[in-house]
Amino acid sequence: MNSTTIESAPDAAADWPDGLYDLLKQYNVRQVALVPDAGHSRLIKRCLADNTLRVVTLTTEEEGVALMQGAWLGGDRSVLLMQSSGVGNCINMLSLSSIHRTPMPMIITMRGDFGEFNPAQIAMGQATQKVLEAMGTIVHRADHAADVVPTAEATLKLAYNTFRPTATLIGQRVLGAKTFGKD
Repeated sequence: MNSTTIESAPDAAADWPDGLYDLLKQYNVRQVALVPDAGHSRLIKRCLADNTLRVVTLTTEEEGVALMQGAWLGGDRSVLLMQSSGVGNCINMLSLSSIHRTPMPMIITMRGDFGEFNPAQIAMGQATQKVLEAMGTIVHRADHAADVVPTAEATLKLAYNTFRPTATLIGQRVLGAKTFGKD
């Protein structure tokens, strides 16, 4: 058996990662915190190649919440890139946003929804939006490639204009769902 990717829609290979990179530059994001993720791989490569961005690879996602708060206090804008399975790691740290009023935009690739093959991804994938909202995060979702960049722009604007945690969830319909198949 090998792993393959099922593309759910013709727009699954669109240029949204490049559009997200352009948004980060447009909104003067200077620090990008991330846990490596295949769904963000193209965006991560763009960020790593840019010497004006500080890319910080985290050992766990909640470190990204602390990095975003520190970046803001130091005068920099930042963003956290992660997969939905990492959201559960951030719950306690996200509670700090209600005290510190820090913009914390997150761009999250989803697992555990459309066409998921891995049972371990289902629980957090289904709870991601509810968990984020319960911690005071304003959440928007993009399930089509054409919606990713405008949704992420709304997330960035809201974070930086209202000093709140915000998130864009990029659904598996955009990413393509992995599955195990026969050779």
